[in-house]
Amino acid sequence: MPDAMTASDSSLPISAYIRTLNEARMIGDVVRAALQIADEVVVVDSGSTDATREIAVEAGGKVIEQAWLGNGGQKRAGEEACRNDWLLDLDADEIVTPALAAEIRSLFAGGEPPFKIYRTMLALAPPVGAPWRDFGLQTRHKLYDRRTVRAPDHKAWDQFDIPAGVAVGRLSEPILHHAFTGAEQFMAKLNRNSSVRAEALPLKSKPYLALRILFGMPFYVAKKYFLQQYFRGGIYGLALAVMSGYGRWLRDVKMWERAAKEK
Repeated sequence: MPDAMTASDSSLPISAYIRTLNEARMIGDVVRAALQIADEVVVVDSGSTDATREIAVEAGGKVIEQAWLGNGGQKRAGEEACRNDWLLDLDADEIVTPALAAEIRSLFAGGEPPFKIYRTMLALAPPVGAPWRDFGLQTRHKLYDRRTVRAPDHKAWDQFDIPAGVAVGRLSEPILHHAFTGAEQFMAKLNRNSSVRAEALPLKSKPYLALRILFGMPFYVAKKYFLQQYFRGGIYGLALAVMSGYGRWLRDVKMWERAAKEK
């Protein structure tokens, strides 16, 4: 595993929480990486049938069992289970690198960090080639004080809105995101996500969705390929841009089906 590491003795008053369902592939590495800085790692498991829970405990995590509450609701359960107010939100395929751990440690060197929310970038670590550390990055807010903001209690959406008047800090080092093992798993993930969002997000009109179905696909691909610079990933970058665009387009199709059924 790239950038593999072990837990540090200099943990901070941070609780990391991770949602899991059959995540034995990486959960041990994710927990150990988080323990470089967090003094606890809470794994919120929604019924794994593989060795996720056992591996997480062996790596130093604390496992709680929680039936699935939706993407945002499950994060809320994680927040509630944490003993610290400062939280690090991780998925079960996201690795805290030593460089990021050092940067976060410096924030707490003098006590409470100057900001209550920190912008954290996700750098894709594809199954082939080196991690995309300087292109294709996704913006997230992974490190935050739950006294200031909470995850949304939403079935599909799990990213909180920044409260009015709250300044946001920025972490320069990214989290490494081992998002998929290959094209087959990536497409399955896109298909699943498109279904959840098509069902849970506010319904658009059929004419609007028809226009997106007719003309949206090339724009979705172009956004990934050019604006997010997937072209820098070579032939694999093109393939991922096309698959990502298709996944976004598929959401439009599924929402159109929903609109037709609810007419």
